Amino acid sequence: MIVAIAILAAVAVTTLLTFSRFAKSTAWRATVTPLASIIGSGFLICGPLLAREFGSAAILAMAALLAIAYAVGAVIRFNIIHVENIAPKLSLNDPMAWAMRAAQVMLAIAYAVSVAYYLKLLAEFTMKPLGVTPHWHGLTANILVTVIILVLTALTFSGDIRKIEHAAHASVSVKLGIIAGLLAGLALWWSTRTGAPLDLPPTRLSWGGIPMLLGLLITVQGFETSRYMGDSYDQATRVKTMRYAQWLSSAIYLAFLALLTPFLSRAQHAEGVAGILDIMKLVAPALGIFVLIGAVSSQLSAAIADSIGSGGLMVEVSRRKLGVRGAFITASALSIAVVWLTDPFSVIALSSRAFAMFYAMQAVLALWVSIRTGKGSAIARAGFVIVGLVCLVAALAGAPAEG
Repeated sequence: MIVAIAILAAVAVTTLLTFSRFAKSTAWRATVTPLASIIGSGFLICGPLLAREFGSAAILAMAALLAIAYAVGAVIRFNIIHVENIAPKLSLNDPMAWAMRAAQVMLAIAYAVSVAYYLKLLAEFTMKPLGVTPHWHGLTANILVTVIILVLTALTFSGDIRKIEHAAHASVSVKLGIIAGLLAGLALWWSTRTGAPLDLPPTRLSWGGIPMLLGLLITVQGFETSRYMGDSYDQATRVKTMRYAQWLSSAIYLAFLALLTPFLSRAQHAEGVAGILDIMKLVAPALGIFVLIGAVSSQLSAAIADSIGSGGLMVEVSRRKLGVRGAFITASALSIAVVWLTDPFSVIALSSRAFAMFYAMQAVLALWVSIRTGKGSAIARAGFVIVGLVCLVAALAGAPAEG
């Protein structure tokens, strides 16, 4: 029964998000890219990590992390309007223009690493059932990742990002369908055990848990891709749909963690996606397949979304001297270099800290523009300072939990 309900939920949601009139709307298309980037493998690994560090207070820690991410999103939304409006008026040597370019370089590094990282994980999951020998494992993974990046780049040869957005749309539809199936299966399991005592781990709250919580910021990162989709969507659309993406992803994270409550004692000893795989098999063995499909689709959609963000970023960094095609070729070359020259598992700490530092720099820009133009209230400026300090702490002291 659990498996049947999970399959029905997955098929229904995937169909709705693929073929309905809503799925073809501009609002949903603009929501897909940030949503795809936010929901990578984070929704699978956050439960075990937070259960291990915070015990039964894991869902409160998750809520705090999502609140931080939403506050950072508010800074980015302010900048979509006010920084974008002032940027064309700045001279090349204006200090604010230099600050903007520094932030963009930081994000370019983070995107190159994250695209390689997401696709490297996808290759690992894909090769699990293939039995590739350890001797050829690394080379096979690098070739597979390179092919995927080249295919994504080829999709942009139409001159815009619509084709690559279609790829993101398809992978997100599958991913959200799989998530719906997992949530439905967990909810049904829960409903059949009403009144049964819960074996919860003790609540653990300490200052020592803060670095790990801040390190998890990368698992809910991705909303900033809306900032670099200006060639396809106007400011109002990007601001609105970034909110939608953060609301929907927050609901998914909190629902998934809440439904994992009966398994928190086991979850605190789990290791990443493999740990969640073991937990879902306790609910129903066939749900393990959902986890594997969800993991692969999550990595693909997150990589596509960050590729879109990276391409848009390259256009802006080049002061529009690069077109969409040239921008994607440049960003793809950088990601391929990361794939072959580094091990993304060892450099994910760099990506985590680069994203946190980028957010801190965005908070500085928001404060700077607010003071310079008179836009924003005193409360908003105080918020920019707080967000900037939190992100700076995350960059300097956050433990790279996803690594």
